[in-house]
Amino acid sequence: MQTIPASAFSSNDEAAITRPLDLEEQEKRTGIQRREENVAIEEFYEIEETVAQIQQRQFKRIALQFPDEMLSDSVAVYLALGSRLKDAGYSDCNLFVLADTSYGSCCTDEVAAQHINADVVIHYGHACLSATTRLPTIYIYGKRSIDTENVVHSFKASIGDTMPQGIILRTDVSYSHAAEEIAEKLRATFPNTSISKNDLPRIQEPRQGPHISNGPSNAESSILQATSVASSETVLFIGPESLALTNLLMTKSSAQVYRYDPRDRRCNLESARTNKLLMRRYAVMQRARDADVFGILVGTLGVASYLHLITEVRKMLAREGKKTYTISVGKLNPAKLANFAEIECFVLIACPENSIVESKEFLRPIVTPFELSIALGVAPSWDGRYLLDFGEVLVDCRTQERDASAKDDKEEEEEEVQPEFSLITGKYRQVKRYGQRAIPEEGLSTGDEGALIARNNEGTVAQVIESASGDFMRNRTWQGLEQRLGEDEPGLLEQGRSGIARGYHEVER
Repeated sequence: MQTIPASAFSSNDEAAITRPLDLEEQEKRTGIQRREENVAIEEFYEIEETVAQIQQRQFKRIALQFPDEMLSDSVAVYLALGSRLKDAGYSDCNLFVLADTSYGSCCTDEVAAQHINADVVIHYGHACLSATTRLPTIYIYGKRSIDTENVVHSFKASIGDTMPQGIILRTDVSYSHAAEEIAEKLRATFPNTSISKNDLPRIQEPRQGPHISNGPSNAESSILQATSVASSETVLFIGPESLALTNLLMTKSSAQVYRYDPRDRRCNLESARTNKLLMRRYAVMQRARDADVFGILVGTLGVASYLHLITEVRKMLAREGKKTYTISVGKLNPAKLANFAEIECFVLIACPENSIVESKEFLRPIVTPFELSIALGVAPSWDGRYLLDFGEVLVDCRTQERDASAKDDKEEEEEEVQPEFSLITGKYRQVKRYGQRAIPEEGLSTGDEGALIARNNEGTVAQVIESASGDFMRNRTWQGLEQRLGEDEPGLLEQGRSGIARGYHEVER
């Protein structure tokens, strides 16, 4: 079949319809794996355990959420659950299959579940374990086979004669069923080393209010837990190369991270590429530092406290005089974001596994809230830590807000805006200010339409712009079609084409 060319920012309808879904490439990128053919549906999807949970909690309307690579099993799981519930005498319930997610498939899709008034969501496959706000979630991770003896043997061979003081065991969710057995064998192999592992929840209750607490939580059990790790400790991650591993490397950059791949049956040191990952994100932060107009991308509607984080990001940008737009576009792609030409940088509010987006194909950079705080200079100089959890980012943002408020009180009378040096262009740039706080009338003068010129006591000029889109339109090269009023003779009206968008036809004259 002939390949249909398509640019990065547009594609024709035929290319979109005929484009195949490459599940193998998706598995390689995300680490999500399908059910092995020799594993029964009842065993892999834990039908008996699921039926017991439904009966115990008396759920009536049940939403079954499958990722793309498991949709082929959805009908079989639906029939198996329905049959077992009927055999158990619990037939007063309805099952619904959610065939497509609003955002990332790792998050509980509360939006789609509420459309059917569901009481619970049964989430199958890979999960980020982000806390929900409305519905309880039952997690079915799937059980993939693994040779636990080979895990310990390969790990011991990889570290050589090194004896770590502590080993932190992290597993992909599909191998979590073997975590306890692996931990016991690690304790037997390394008797003088402390071994800790993550216990993943089977059911998670919704959480109201800001996701900030001092006690343990289910979300803290995630493989993306961003706790402090001593440099003498070692992290062993069991699973394929995935977004979860990438985020683990960044949040635990001070530790040695090893990965055991059950498919290759080998253990390799992965933390050697941590510096490269952090340097790439630092380059994105520098591009965000040069931006004056930001778009806040809502990448989730189900993760607890996402609204609180959006509010904190807005406050942070408003203090720096930046213009913000809040946008909900569902799943991201370059074509969608290219429509917002006046936006110079995007801030993505999403679960930890979907927060980091490689923006090579995108027109503008995409940063996380934590990266934004560093780019704006609100946070102190980067000390190597990297935060992705909503609760920790919220605490960090509110701490910075108190510090910034104290700083603003001291500099309340100063309106001086110094040019900033850009590491991207290698030149100085004039910082724009959108909707700054009130300026005394004697300090105002009229500039371009839609803007005010503020002059402080030292004579420094700062431009206060009200409309970012208006300023973008005034400064863009192409201003639209010329009107040429009175310069051209009027033409005769003619009958044009008729029909609908899928196929026009010429009108006979």
